Amino acid sequence: MTYTLSTTVDLPWAEALNRTRDALSAQGFGILTEINIRSTFEAKLGTEAADAVGDYVILGACNPALASRALAAEPEIGALLPCNVVVRRNKDADVTTVEAIDPQTMVQLSAAAAVKEVADDAGTRLRNALADLAEAAQ
Repeated sequence: MTYTLSTTVDLPWAEALNRTRDALSAQGFGILTEINIRSTFEAKLGTEAADAVGDYVILGACNPALASRALAAEPEIGALLPCNVVVRRNKDADVTTVEAIDPQTMVQLSAAAAVKEVADDAGTRLRNALADLAEAAQ
């Protein structure tokens, strides 16, 4: 089962990360959280673990209007928010991978029609952000 939407871009990791933020913002998503896995691994597990994961950041992206609709329909859906977007690049890679959780994953866990509507809208916006990112990288 595929549970992510993904693209790869021929950009340096830091530039891909910045352009990902911009592409998400253009689709109405703000970044609520940012987790630098590499830095965390380095601090907690050492350099070897950090090098093994490479450059790796998880962005907690949220579109407040969509989140509000989803939470109104099913308050428990908050356990699946925000939409995580990963920007990662292995030290030996020539490209940077950007992956977002597919909002349809929520639909598999909820029978609420309003959740499906939100997931459809969020999915469209995330796909647009990834497509814009890929186009801008060319």
